[in-house]
Amino acid sequence: MLRDDIKNTLVEAMKNKDAEKVNTLRLVQAAIKQKDIDARIKGVMDGVDDATILSLLQGMIKQRKESIEMYQKGNRADLVAHEQAEIDVIQAFLPKQMSAQEVEEAIKAIIAEVGASSMKDMGKVMAALREKYAGQMDFGAASGIIKGLLAG
Repeated sequence: MLRDDIKNTLVEAMKNKDAEKVNTLRLVQAAIKQKDIDARIKGVMDGVDDATILSLLQGMIKQRKESIEMYQKGNRADLVAHEQAEIDVIQAFLPKQMSAQEVEEAIKAIIAEVGASSMKDMGKVMAALREKYAGQMDFGAASGIIKGLLAG
């Protein structure tokens, strides 16, 4: 389970006295714990699943990339390096990202699978993609490809 991998990596980082990695993994664990609490409110007592954790990790990476952009504009190389280091730690838990060609092939297969024929079916396609390929693709980019395929 992804949760166990994160915990084991944290323990290893603590043994190696890798403070930056420890801090990043503690942030990840805190975010997962918050998701677990939110899920309990909704009646899910077992905690969130790996797909939700993968989505959370992708969101954390996206936030850090946005921060890097801002820091670069402000000429803060020290903060850019810190954010990039956090991205590197978080990305270690994500599955291998699909290539652009693999993403397009997967989208075409899902469109055929759900019988999508117009923009009205975009939600169905996105839901099926998220379920089947969580953590393996950039769903923002996939959205653009889906629109292109369904529009024309």
